[in-house]
Amino acid sequence: MMFSVMVATIICLIGYIYRSLKPPPPRICGVPNGPPVTSPRVKLSDGRHLAYREYGVDRANANYKIIVVHGFNSSKDSQFPIPKDLIEELGIYFVFYDRAGYGESDPHPSRTVKSEAYDIQELADKLKIGPKFYVLGISLGAYSVYSCLKYIPHRLAGAVLVVPFVNYWWTKVPQDKLSKALELMPTKDQWTFKVAHYVPWLLYWWLTQKLFPSSSMITGNNALCSDRDLVIIKKKMEHPNPAMEKVRQQGDHECLHRDMIAGFATWEFDPTELENPFPEGEGSVHVWQAMEDRIIPYEINRYISQKLPWIKYHEVLGYGHLLTAEEDKCVDIIKALLVDV
Repeated sequence: MMFSVMVATIICLIGYIYRSLKPPPPRICGVPNGPPVTSPRVKLSDGRHLAYREYGVDRANANYKIIVVHGFNSSKDSQFPIPKDLIEELGIYFVFYDRAGYGESDPHPSRTVKSEAYDIQELADKLKIGPKFYVLGISLGAYSVYSCLKYIPHRLAGAVLVVPFVNYWWTKVPQDKLSKALELMPTKDQWTFKVAHYVPWLLYWWLTQKLFPSSSMITGNNALCSDRDLVIIKKKMEHPNPAMEKVRQQGDHECLHRDMIAGFATWEFDPTELENPFPEGEGSVHVWQAMEDRIIPYEINRYISQKLPWIKYHEVLGYGHLLTAEEDKCVDIIKALLVDV
């Protein structure tokens, strides 16, 4: 009798652990019982769909075509405020898209840093943007821009990384710099990044368990926000964007968790090893670092820019991580990319 109870207890425990570790199936858009498809989408060669949003002048008549890569817990419906008169004056066409698993883009269980570049390339080809285009990556979305610089540099007319993501396990950045930068983060976030890197199969459980605090960014804790960021957040709460409610509709694991796993994985390359995609000066690469940013350590991005002198590095005093919510700074970013070459 006692043996049977023990066996049953063990089986129940194994079942509980299995259910705790296994993410729920995604709620894929456009399938029965899934969220509806309300945005235009392109179908990729592997059968997945990417949802996108166009903005600016007509694609066929544009002088500049920019693909905007959103950050963590965001989507194609995030704002990058640029005055319409400047858009028309320069002839800018923007395309924003939902990265895999976000919004209305299909999940990609095998997503990697490398796959991000080829998603962008296929999106450009499906929309017939042309042989060359600009990429602008924000926060965690900047790892997609690093990927473009590595794998499809021949397709780029220029690139911008704004408050760009840092992987604390890059191999060529001095380990003492990375360790010091990681230690500046709250302990719970340090643990989350380590789980994403070392035991990614455990990340779903770690981010859903209730025993220990896990992630400031997912729970909406404002501890990492600068004073200026808090003002922006308050304004957004007063005037919410309804479209942003769709960001995580397919499941947190398919967007947030897989995004972290890909970003904090062991990369096939290190940013400091990248080669200048514009040796003749026909384009430019920019990094914009907000100096009041408590999420992205400026020391690491400053180091990378010093190692790669062809990067035009901009440190912005008095601004936090939500730099792209500020119209004047977005104007500066676009002008530096397109005008001040």
